[in-house]
Amino acid sequence: MTQNTSTDPIRVAFMCVQNAGRSQMSTAFAEREREARGLTDSVEILTGGTRPADAVHEEVVDAMADRGIDISDRTPRAITEEELQSCDYVATMGCSTLDVGTVGEGTDVRDWALTDPDGGSPEAVAAIRDEIEERVSDLFDEIEAAIETGT
Repeated sequence: MTQNTSTDPIRVAFMCVQNAGRSQMSTAFAEREREARGLTDSVEILTGGTRPADAVHEEVVDAMADRGIDISDRTPRAITEEELQSCDYVATMGCSTLDVGTVGEGTDVRDWALTDPDGGSPEAVAAIRDEIEERVSDLFDEIEAAIETGT
């Protein structure tokens, strides 16, 4: 899995088409996990989309604010093939747009198959947010174990 040397950070990407909902929530939760676990020097987080929207979905901003996380200033961005090829882990959100060869050999790719929150009710978006939070925590459990064992 690892393409990095032992001194390079583990690179994790969260991506979807618009980079305006699920991948933004994933990134925010990943940033929180990285900080809480003391992994700021060990884990690099990337996010992006294949066709970025103009802004993060308002219902997503609201759902994250309910958790005390402000993502209102974030802007969707494109993710490049070069960025993806440098990653150890790539999580897509159920809108997998990865072509063969887009990620590096040995990259751990996961499609989380999450419902798009765009236009969803506050309850529906909160349920998606909560599932993302759990998946990100589980991923960081794996990453932390890999760091501890040196694998």
